[in-house]
Amino acid sequence: MSIEIKAPAFPESIADGEVAAWHKSEGDAVSRDELIVEIETDKVVLEVVAPVDGTIEKIYATEGATIESEQLLATLVEGKSTALSSPPAQVTAAISAVTEEVSAELLGPAARLLVDEHKLDINEILGSGKNGRITKEDILKFIKTRKATPAAESSVPENAAPADRELTSVGPSGERIERRIPMTRMRARIAERLLDASNETAMLSTFNEVNMAPVMALRKKYKEQFEKTHNGTRLGFMGFFVKAACEALKRFPAVNASVDGNDIVYHGYQDIGVAVSTEGGLVVPVMRDADFMSLADIEAAIRDMGLRAKDNKLTIEDMTGGTFTVTNGGVFGSLLSTPILNPPQTGILGMHKIQERPMAVDGQVVILPMMYLALTYDHRLIDGKTAVQFLVAIKDLIEDPARILLQL
Repeated sequence: MSIEIKAPAFPESIADGEVAAWHKSEGDAVSRDELIVEIETDKVVLEVVAPVDGTIEKIYATEGATIESEQLLATLVEGKSTALSSPPAQVTAAISAVTEEVSAELLGPAARLLVDEHKLDINEILGSGKNGRITKEDILKFIKTRKATPAAESSVPENAAPADRELTSVGPSGERIERRIPMTRMRARIAERLLDASNETAMLSTFNEVNMAPVMALRKKYKEQFEKTHNGTRLGFMGFFVKAACEALKRFPAVNASVDGNDIVYHGYQDIGVAVSTEGGLVVPVMRDADFMSLADIEAAIRDMGLRAKDNKLTIEDMTGGTFTVTNGGVFGSLLSTPILNPPQTGILGMHKIQERPMAVDGQVVILPMMYLALTYDHRLIDGKTAVQFLVAIKDLIEDPARILLQL
């Protein structure tokens, strides 16, 4: 019994996908729930698994092919493996001997010389002689036809992705190598969205700096106890900033809004996206109703999303929505940057590296752990005054973390 293996049903926001990698070939045995093929979409990589035990009968969509929602990918023969095992060495040798004898009968001396010289496969050549014998003229005609139709063009499917190319030139210092590879669908979509954000929004950034000493002291004091109490969840800095952002978003609803055509949509909830860097590109999974999550819940969710992002386990639902985004370039050593909006959101908060600097405190110079904060916002909706006040609110909450718990 043959079973059809189809692509997952894509949501309306995703038009099509691309076959990223086949983990099985035709004739391979598979077990139930075993990974067969990966489908790359604009947002995530989807895994298609075997519905039952069986054998891959036929593959209809090659790697690199563009596919639509629920398109047929392959057929599976249900049951235990029906794949043929490798024939014994004696059988293989016998088959080779018979093949050589048949080849010798089909070829004359002149034809055999041409076949050996051009390293041809006689199975591809149609013989016009008696009893199907291949003549010298047949081989010359085949060689002429092959030159007119390059093998590279005939062997590459129309919908297959272009192969990697490596170009080498020679310069004064030796070889200069360039490698050209096709852009992945996810990377292309990320690039498209970044250009859309630049072209369709009035992006502007405002900056401030925050004294991290209070949060660092609190974290140092309760770090071990926090981890024991919350089943191994570590207390980081992101949880404080997400909680501070939720409180600030309540005070300044415009930063939590989005633009839809000529309408402004004000969201009465805080769904916070956290930017995560992966090999495939930057992704932004979303924490729903982050305002109702505890610090432990937020830290656990961030860690879970990071691990799943690196393993390509995020779902389309994980990436959908979001009213505000937090990104942390400080983990890579960034001291200051201007993050790009994640449309249709109108604000994104950028965290950076904690750097000890001399600061003036009550007329005296004190060394403090400082962090630059950046808020990029859509000036079409948010005025400069609102943006600055929003960022100051986050600064005040971080410098006095008790206010986060007391909602002051």
